[in-house]
Amino acid sequence: MITRLEPGARMSEAVIHGDTIYLAGQVGEPGEDVVAQTKTCLSEIERLLGLAGSDKSKILMATIWLADIADFAAMNSVWDAWVDTANPPARATSEAKLASPDYLVEIVATAAK
Repeated sequence: MITRLEPGARMSEAVIHGDTIYLAGQVGEPGEDVVAQTKTCLSEIERLLGLAGSDKSKILMATIWLADIADFAAMNSVWDAWVDTANPPARATSEAKLASPDYLVEIVATAAK
């Protein structure tokens, strides 16, 4: 069975298949700095995981794209305060051109129920 949360014409914010939850990429608000955008991304990840019946302790993998890799330390300052240190996920971070120059960070997560 497949369950789609907050589906739209182009994508769903989350898709649940079996006991795995796939989240769409989360971005911050244009005009915010990378710290604020990272906080927004992580807050949305928590919200979506809650809707799916999970939480951040069950994140299996996170992929993070930064518009500028020079923001790595600033993004990590937020991530490190947020992540469940008893259950850290696998993670990859890279620099990428994001969908809008207003986005400084995008985070995608896959979690277990």
